[in-house]
Amino acid sequence: MTPLQKLGGVSAFVAAGTFVFGLLMALTTLNGYVTAPDPADAVAELLEHGSMLALWNTVITIVFGVVMVPLALALRDRTAGTPGDTLGRIGAVFGVMWATVIIAAGMVIGVGLTAVSDLAVTDAAAAESLWLAVDTVGNGLGGGNEVIGGVWVILVSVSTWIARAIPRWMSVIGVVAGGAGLVTMVPGLADAGAVFGLLMIVWFSLVGIALWYLRPAHSRTAAVAPHVRASA
Repeated sequence: MTPLQKLGGVSAFVAAGTFVFGLLMALTTLNGYVTAPDPADAVAELLEHGSMLALWNTVITIVFGVVMVPLALALRDRTAGTPGDTLGRIGAVFGVMWATVIIAAGMVIGVGLTAVSDLAVTDAAAAESLWLAVDTVGNGLGGGNEVIGGVWVILVSVSTWIARAIPRWMSVIGVVAGGAGLVTMVPGLADAGAVFGLLMIVWFSLVGIALWYLRPAHSRTAAVAPHVRASA
């Protein structure tokens, strides 16, 4: 395995971990913030759990976005020079695009949470209005829908399926996860994002194993072929 493949494997495990962390925090400590019925309640939760919100945002956006880059490149390398090469290259672009958008969302939300917290001390109504703006922009970039992530995982999964770059059943899971991500852009079906998140935890974990331990089937075939010809 090349260093990039191993780095990609570690990145996939970290990506899965960020999803798990984000989900657990949303269901426990930050559940009041995530399910706040109006801006006033959200700001109150922000003031109470400001430090945890900052950590949560950093992990699910900045950390995730950073590890997405080597993961996208490692998966692209697996399809280089194979019938899945073209889709693999397009997928790599979407992977880097997803990383960029998620990191941008994290920076907007990070600065916005601090600004809302500071403003709430002097002007509660203005803080609520600012929170609404920050939340809308942040969700639009990363979290409110999973279109870019869905497109990326579908392209990667189809390209790796064609190239036999990872076990094909893993690619099938990726296609299903990506489909759930695309559904989130349909009005009223945003809850499909939860399905996307759960399936991506599974897929990232499996891809991490594949990148760390398994050689692509096409490379194993290429390695065996010379011996077959020689014995013939």
